[in-house]
Amino acid sequence: MKPSSYATHIQILGWLFILGNALVLSLGLFSLVLLPAIGLISQDATDLGVLGTIGVAGAIFFTALAFPGILAGYGLLKRRSWARILGLVWGFFGLINVPVGTAIGLYAFWVLLQDNADEYFAPFVTA
Repeated sequence: MKPSSYATHIQILGWLFILGNALVLSLGLFSLVLLPAIGLISQDATDLGVLGTIGVAGAIFFTALAFPGILAGYGLLKRRSWARILGLVWGFFGLINVPVGTAIGLYAFWVLLQDNADEYFAPFVTA
């Protein structure tokens, strides 16, 4: 693979990680807003307390779930060497998310395990 096309694949993978995990993050924000709103509509204090607690827990869960993927995508876009390892780990975990996560995970393995990856993620040496 040519170095310029390899850089393009890294950019695509970085954005896939960011956008895919931004959707997961939006689920957390959605639960944070929607569930307490349902509790308010029901006009029952118990419902509001339970749904508010579940909404906050869901927001925390989905934020914690999305953060490593967004971080991996950011690191790939900035050519950080740690992002290659995090991208491989996150791609592995994505394999269980059929079908989209599986495709992104396989793409991550294909891109990040290339021979060009060592050169691409090597630190810049200035003289």
